[in-house]
Amino acid sequence: QVQLVESGGGLVQAGGSLRLSCAASGRSFSSYVVGWFRQAPGKEREFVAAINWSAITYYADSVKGRFTISRDNAKNTVFLQMNSLKPEDTAVYYCAAKLHTLSVSPRVYDAWGQGTQVTVSS
Repeated sequence: QVQLVESGGGLVQAGGSLRLSCAASGRSFSSYVVGWFRQAPGKEREFVAAINWSAITYYADSVKGRFTISRDNAKNTVFLQMNSLKPEDTAVYYCAAKLHTLSVSPRVYDAWGQGTQVTVSS
């Protein structure tokens, strides 16, 4: 089982950028699918992006073209580069990990970080 720690959140103006990091501990991190999810107050947790062991990626329509997920297996870290941020991107962002196939469902991810707050002001 991997342990995950997110960092990089903060307050940014609309149109700005942030890069989130998800640092993992544990063996065989490169074998894991890592997903980013977000949860705004009063809303359900929603899928943002995911990347598998061979760097195949998948994005939610709402972030496609603005966000980029990548991984550095040598550093056991997955990144989420967020550009052209909008106020509706405001949420707590979580990274999560699972084995095998990419998935957009948070229910199938086994390990979760504690979350990092992203606030986009208008």
